[in-house]
Amino acid sequence: ITVKSSNQDTETAAGEEGDNPPKEEPWETALKTTMVDIEVGEFRGHKVSLWDLLHSHYIPEENRKELLELYEAGELTLEQVKTVVSTIVTRAAAAAAAGGAEPAAPENEPRAELVATGAEATPLHGD
Repeated sequence: ITVKSSNQDTETAAGEEGDNPPKEEPWETALKTTMVDIEVGEFRGHKVSLWDLLHSHYIPEENRKELLELYEAGELTLEQVKTVVSTIVTRAAAAAAAGGAEPAAPENEPRAELVATGAEATPLHGD
């Protein structure tokens, strides 16, 4: 009986770990509950969470990590993260549309030029 009980405890503990992920950090919850209107690509016509935008193919992994670190450390406000992410996604989508290149498959130099060109053509203040 003792062995059976400890097996159940082990299984339950392992099962609970998978079913109930660790409690979210408040900053993470804020990113998941803050909705943004982005009128580009697959996001056109509906609100998307800041978290989903951050993890979309439009945001390079390095940028995502940097933004999350700065936000978590309190160096960026939620509004600043929203502005930066919206700008990156808008520019990346514009660059992809202009060059027909998929942002998920960056080509070192040519993509950098496309992003720069797209950035100049996209006003920062307009929605």
